[in-house]
Amino acid sequence: MNVEMHNRTVEKRFKCSTCGQEFLKPYQLIVHVRRHKVEKTFKCDICEARFTRRSVLKAHARVHTGEKPYKCDTCGAMFAHIGSLNQHIRIHTGEKPFKCDICETRFSYRGSLKQHARIHTGEKPFKCDTCGAKFARRGHLTRHIRVHTGEKPYKCGICGSLFSRNSGLRRHISIHAVDRSYTCDTYDD
Repeated sequence: MNVEMHNRTVEKRFKCSTCGQEFLKPYQLIVHVRRHKVEKTFKCDICEARFTRRSVLKAHARVHTGEKPYKCDTCGAMFAHIGSLNQHIRIHTGEKPFKCDICETRFSYRGSLKQHARIHTGEKPFKCDTCGAKFARRGHLTRHIRVHTGEKPYKCGICGSLFSRNSGLRRHISIHAVDRSYTCDTYDD
């Protein structure tokens, strides 16, 4: 498929008249528009979040209580929401129900498919407020911001050195493994 044809394939054609968000498929726009029209009458007393149904508010409350009533029968992992458990179970089953319309790659999670789609669209929705650099993934923006802040959240447990990236810490730890400064004086010749 040539680039021009590919770009037409991923062109977003369905636009929300309320917020301007665009969608590839009409049903995606229909589902999205419903969110604008539904009144969210159920309010969380702790964080002010609002919901359309009391049952969703009740499930949301677990964010604050830490309650995790759903348990994976395979590994024992606990979850606050049944949907999270159902997604987790795919780790054990290998199920990948979400398929890319362009390259047919399959994913276990809808979010992974959405993130993958940015490879095809070139979309970079995460923007650095400091320098304007754009990223396809939120984690990449978070890591980039450390360039500006100087934050170094990864600490070596051996010598206390600090690193802005986990990969830098892992690379550093390997020097401790090959440190040959220790000499054995058990044997005298």
